[in-house]
Amino acid sequence: MSHNFALTRRSSLLSKPASLLLGLALAAFLNLAAYAQFGAPAAGTQVHDTTPLKPPAGSRVAIVEFEDMECPDCARANPVLKKAAAEYHIPWVRHDFLIPGHVWSPIAAVNARWFDSQGKGMGDEYRDQVFANQASIYGPPALNQFTEKFAADHHVALPFAIDPQGKLAAAVKADKDLGLRVGIEHTPTIWIVTDHSKGAPFMEVIDRSRLYQMIDQAKDDTASATVPVKTSAKAQTKKPTN
Repeated sequence: MSHNFALTRRSSLLSKPASLLLGLALAAFLNLAAYAQFGAPAAGTQVHDTTPLKPPAGSRVAIVEFEDMECPDCARANPVLKKAAAEYHIPWVRHDFLIPGHVWSPIAAVNARWFDSQGKGMGDEYRDQVFANQASIYGPPALNQFTEKFAADHHVALPFAIDPQGKLAAAVKADKDLGLRVGIEHTPTIWIVTDHSKGAPFMEVIDRSRLYQMIDQAKDDTASATVPVKTSAKAQTKKPTN
């Protein structure tokens, strides 16, 4: 009996490290999955192409964001960025970066670009409203209903086909390609960018609670800069694409 007890005890002792290793492996897998879905590590994005990380002509400081309208964290960031851009009177440049597996965000991105072509900031308002109502947009049919109501509320007639030649979809893809060249791996990816700065030319916003502090720093770093005269009347987001 003592022999059996010893074997049982030895088996029990061996199972604990095995269970611990299994638990650690599972935790590592879950952490990797969470990273892949929800964001980058605290170190931030490794930038390969800095070309898009500049403010529009005529501005010293701007917010640059890569977003996906089906991304929950983008929805949380949206009102924060909108408020900051309005309070600081700085441009907010928004780029599409579609996440694989999101079924309706490609449609929403094309819709937003079509509304851009209607002027008066309608495309940005559409984006803001999609984010605000994201939880109730459970698929393409719900998005279509939302879009039809948005158009009706703004007295805009939707065409039978919004993007018959695929030009808007191509522009969305071009944004994604741009993001990949920069090194984007997740959404939202947000930068405070500057022109003629004595400090960092761009700073990634990892902690959104520091957003205002980072904008203040950027404005201080560019306070004495001479910025070229603005060549375009449109300061926010993309130009309409037809």
